Amino acid sequence: MIIDLHIHSKSSDGKLPAVDLLKEAKSRNVAFMSITDHDTISCQSEATKLAKTAGIRYITGVELNVTFSHPHYREGKPTSLDFLGYQFDAGNTALEKKTELLAKYREKRAAGILQNLNLEFHKEGIPALTSQAFAEIEASVDGVLGRPHIADYLVKKKIVATRQEAFDKYLVKCDVPKYPLCLPEASKLVRDAGGKLILAHPNDPNGTSLVALARVLGEQTAIVEETMIPFIDGVECWHSRSDAQTTQHYVAFAEKHGLLKTGGSDCHQKPILMGTVQVPDYVAAQF
Repeated sequence: MIIDLHIHSKSSDGKLPAVDLLKEAKSRNVAFMSITDHDTISCQSEATKLAKTAGIRYITGVELNVTFSHPHYREGKPTSLDFLGYQFDAGNTALEKKTELLAKYREKRAAGILQNLNLEFHKEGIPALTSQAFAEIEASVDGVLGRPHIADYLVKKKIVATRQEAFDKYLVKCDVPKYPLCLPEASKLVRDAGGKLILAHPNDPNGTSLVALARVLGEQTAIVEETMIPFIDGVECWHSRSDAQTTQHYVAFAEKHGLLKTGGSDCHQKPILMGTVQVPDYVAAQF
């Protein structure tokens, strides 16, 4: 069975809309999947219907960015972590309202990032990004606006050559803090909607993960034990950027604490990775 429980659509920062994702999933023989867009559940009703028509088992999904801090790491300064919500009621009013708020805040944050970019551009003699530029960036997004969309615009305008260069040269230093969603609130939102909350890609070297606090796997799971166990239902053990040691460590940790074990490609369709991560069949049985 091919399983992928971590996929992004154009509703956040993926390249394809839900309808094309389901077609691609069908062509790749994906049997069990979830679209987990950043801070939005706008495509869940559509995806559920499309999956049923395609004969693919589907559970609702979302990826929530959480502001997290630990007194013994980074001098207690906050860092970002991602958590995956699964199998919730997509019509839950509280969850709908919160994700709509998160989407609006992303637009406000993007405007702040553009202001910071213009300060950098002024120093380098690069023409400022105008309100028209902001409108063009917004028009390129079907769902929530994020830094990858700004990066793609900078590539389009040949200010940088690649998305990675946009982040390395400008978007990291010009960042604006994300919406301060705390772990207890994220957990309550998802659980009250009938869902389960999963710690996403805990050892991702290139993403929002516990690597920002500790690089040693044992230290990471100690942090989870101390601060997260009451609020989570599982851990993402298989991921496109997880090595065998990471997977083995987190599988053992999840089994020790009776947590769900999930996995997915984290596919944004750049390139298409959907269904390429080998997730064991028993993961589906947990749901």
